[in-house]
Amino acid sequence: MPPRHAIDSQAIPPLDAIEGWPLPEEQRDWLGDPSAERILRDAFLDGRMHHAWLLAGPRGIGKATLAYRFARFALAYPDTVLAAAAPPGIGLREDHPVFRKVAGRAHPNLLTLRRPWDEKNKRYRTELTVDEVRRLIPFFGATAAEAGWRIVVVDSADEMNASAANALLKLLEEPPPRSLFLVLSHAPGRLLPTIRSRCRSLAMSGIAPERIAAALAAKGPARDAADLEMAARLSGGSLRRAIHLAEGEGIELYRDVLRLTARLPALDIPGVHDLADRVSRRGADDAYFTVLDLIRDWLQRRVRREPEIETVPPVAPAVLGAPLARWAEVWEKAEEASGVAEALNLDRKQVILTIFMSLARAARM
Repeated sequence: MPPRHAIDSQAIPPLDAIEGWPLPEEQRDWLGDPSAERILRDAFLDGRMHHAWLLAGPRGIGKATLAYRFARFALAYPDTVLAAAAPPGIGLREDHPVFRKVAGRAHPNLLTLRRPWDEKNKRYRTELTVDEVRRLIPFFGATAAEAGWRIVVVDSADEMNASAANALLKLLEEPPPRSLFLVLSHAPGRLLPTIRSRCRSLAMSGIAPERIAAALAAKGPARDAADLEMAARLSGGSLRRAIHLAEGEGIELYRDVLRLTARLPALDIPGVHDLADRVSRRGADDAYFTVLDLIRDWLQRRVRREPEIETVPPVAPAVLGAPLARWAEVWEKAEEASGVAEALNLDRKQVILTIFMSLARAARM
């Protein structure tokens, strides 16, 4: 395993880094469905590799990890003869030169498009901009530094603004020779239909809870086995989310959400304000998004008539008796409120308060 990732406070932090865990381009292990690797390897060995793949699935299930694993494989074995003689799977040893270059973000034939850093505000921008996509012009225009493929990882396509999406589409429509696009999407239905149509889609499922729990236990966080199992079950197949649940306040936040929703349609005003204050303060981004995810999942379980992960306190009778359409409506309003708040940089505390007021209204109607 590569050494633990530590963020230099004086440098630009890698996007979406989790301290103590390897970045996707550094990750050696694959926890996801082995069939996803087989599909990519088989297509590569077939000799008719599609120039663009859409790796689709929920956030945190390993799409970027798979993209970099396959990019390393294609860069290390650039033709079908070499690839056919390679060991099974698409993994490389950590001491392989290609592995080291990709992990160090130094391979000249690999380019990743991400949201750019905003130096003025000292944070990443909320959109993947057209200027980032335009980096592809010199990347493909220059003579390849090494023989073989030139690979682009788009992480993620959901974050492209309209101009960036149209610029990427032009290259997908007329791809340069020996080019390979690995386009990541958490919500492929929201992409331009023309982008989807230019890609071969690989729908990815979540990581099995037992594999997530084992990965968490291997890192040795200060949690007992029961909490690690709960984090894995709450994760929805996302290792990233399970890490935040297990290593942060996630389990406590889940229990806070259960405690507050158990009183519906009554609203514990001081309790809701306390929760909103905790997750909306500066530096509490992970806690804020964790609560939003926990509420979304709580609503999904109501719509699907599924039991809670933890049964104490029990779901309120008013909640169990409410029509499914009410919870679906609250889910839509919660998505809209959180999306608008992020786009316009609005008060996150108000988002949490608004969602809980909507829950209370839905339970008492």
